[in-house]
Amino acid sequence: MSPVSPAQSPVDAGLLPLTAEEGPSGLAVGGVPLTDLAGRYGTPLFVYDEEHLRSRCREAVAAFGPDNVAYASKAFLCTAMARLAAEEGLLLDVASGGELRVALHAGVAPERIVLHGNNKSEGELRTALTVGLRHVVVDSFDELDRIERLVAGEGLPPARVRLRVAPGVAAGAHEAIRTGGHDSKFGFGLADGAAAAAVRRAAASPAVRFEGVHAHVGSQVLDPAELADGAAAVARFAVESGASRLTVGGGLGVAYVAGRSAPSFAVWAERVRAAVRGAGWQGEFGVEPGRSITARAGLTLYRVGTVKRIAGVRTYVSVDGGMSDNLRPALYGARYEAFLPRCPGAARPLRARLVGKHCESGDVVIDDAALPADLRIGDLLATPVTGAYGYAMASNYNKLPRPAVVFVRDGAARVVVRRETEEDLFRLDADGPADAFAEDLAAVPAASPAGTAAASPAVRHRAAV
Repeated sequence: MSPVSPAQSPVDAGLLPLTAEEGPSGLAVGGVPLTDLAGRYGTPLFVYDEEHLRSRCREAVAAFGPDNVAYASKAFLCTAMARLAAEEGLLLDVASGGELRVALHAGVAPERIVLHGNNKSEGELRTALTVGLRHVVVDSFDELDRIERLVAGEGLPPARVRLRVAPGVAAGAHEAIRTGGHDSKFGFGLADGAAAAAVRRAAASPAVRFEGVHAHVGSQVLDPAELADGAAAVARFAVESGASRLTVGGGLGVAYVAGRSAPSFAVWAERVRAAVRGAGWQGEFGVEPGRSITARAGLTLYRVGTVKRIAGVRTYVSVDGGMSDNLRPALYGARYEAFLPRCPGAARPLRARLVGKHCESGDVVIDDAALPADLRIGDLLATPVTGAYGYAMASNYNKLPRPAVVFVRDGAARVVVRRETEEDLFRLDADGPADAFAEDLAAVPAASPAGTAAASPAVRHRAAV
């Protein structure tokens, strides 16, 4: 028997959540078979290994020290995730009024929350100053104007701030997620003197308590030297400016496909610590991991609906989700792998383009997926390492309801974000039913996870007409 090539081999265990193990019902995570989760909660479905999430939070705190790690909530945020991060000793980094509200709703203390954003509104800043956030990362002179107006005009307390610096070091897997270069919408540039001018203005403003500086060079960075270079640049500036606090951002990448590897938190900490010490910074420094906390902890379950074979061209395998629950392949050309939970150890010799159900040829989940040869209609299919920027970027394109999110741990599952219903899709519409057809349609039961309910005779008649 010929050996299985790496491209056809079973899914790499290093891409699966920490507690993943194969059992009689196929792959289980957190002690719960994935097939059971799909049957109970439907598909598409985001599944998170809660023990994996907590373990990654603890590793980060161990590497960088207490109060030096802020979870970058843009990677994945819901009430349960905010509470989990806070319970494990992480601060929370939020980048909008919505993210801030979720963090506060979760019971995270305001002094444990940091506000980011390149275009914060007066409303967002007002909330930050009123509730007393740990600090605000100021991104522009316009933002300083807004803070000064709020403090002077409304009697709000001065803002504790760190100034975001663009250090001229851009890193990351794609241009859209490289943020630290000179040509960036984020922060005050070092090269043009804007950062130094911002420090002078903040230090002189009665509306501001200047604490320190911040930089973030990019995302999905697999070489810790790139993160260290950015940290060194901002550390040198922090020393020169007399800052008392330093944050070097996040950006640590993860392995999305077999054959790739990512540095540990310990290695990241070692390289960055050496870099900032070499730049003259002797104090503590903060980091803001997001993807590296949540990505591998989560996976997405789909149901296979269509298999289309085009002779001499390719095979298409269509699932019941797509770019509405994972935009990264269309947005960044991101790569993933796939497997069947019923047989996670099976060879995957079938090559196919794994696609979603949206009205876009670009609705591709995996361009050249390796799949088991016996894949069939109705199979449950999983894509691992989707715990970051999957649900966070989810949309209702083509009016698909967004998936549910479940946490699994110790043999139990809990829904932390319920599945949207079709009724949710028009709850923001200002107009009511326009005609009898809409009223009839409203009376049709929503589709269940196992299938779609039959329409009423009146609806079927009008649809035929």
